Amino acid sequence: MIDLHTHTLFSDGALLPTELVRRCEEKAFRGLVITDHVDYSNIDFVIPRLVKICKELNGVGARRAVPLRVKPGAELTHIHPERIPSMIRAARRAGAFLVLVHGETLVEPVLPGTNRAGIEGGADVIAHPGLISEGDARLAAKKGVCLEISGRKGHSYTNGYVAQIVRKTGAALVFGSDAHEPGDIVDREMAEKICMGAGLSKDEVTRLFIKAEQLMNIAHGS
Repeated sequence: MIDLHTHTLFSDGALLPTELVRRCEEKAFRGLVITDHVDYSNIDFVIPRLVKICKELNGVGARRAVPLRVKPGAELTHIHPERIPSMIRAARRAGAFLVLVHGETLVEPVLPGTNRAGIEGGADVIAHPGLISEGDARLAAKKGVCLEISGRKGHSYTNGYVAQIVRKTGAALVFGSDAHEPGDIVDREMAEKICMGAGLSKDEVTRLFIKAEQLMNIAHGS
């Protein structure tokens, strides 16, 4: 299991990073990205703290504290579309290994144009992109920006639509649980069921997780 979208109490999650990682370890995770919500107010201290804890947990060689790879990320959330490209750059400068943009989900008042701005700005993933337009999905395919199949209640309402638009446009897919508390953490078996419930084939699900391995620089099958 590799999960590219999780939260801790550094934003609106319930767990310390160490507890999140321990619970994921128990579910046989190989890779985890902690992507706490950031905006103009907290980007300068949330990401450096995630960088610090990930270094501590990953260790070096025999000193590795946990068996799974843990990477620091960020989810840019409710930022005006005009500011998103510069905030993506700021997140990378602060040390974010993976940058997500909180997409135009049906269940939150995300500003129109957010998906497009995240794609044009070079985010790694547009999280729960809602009813993303075909034009935006084609641009994501061209620029190598991934779209997300979400395990989060509410955000998952459009998983089937996202699966269809990806088939039509060739954009890449990844899975994110968007875990905020212990009950949100899903193992590989459950993640595959969520993806297949969105209409993906077994081969498409396999490719989705290979893409996650590539994003995390984890060798396939290791």
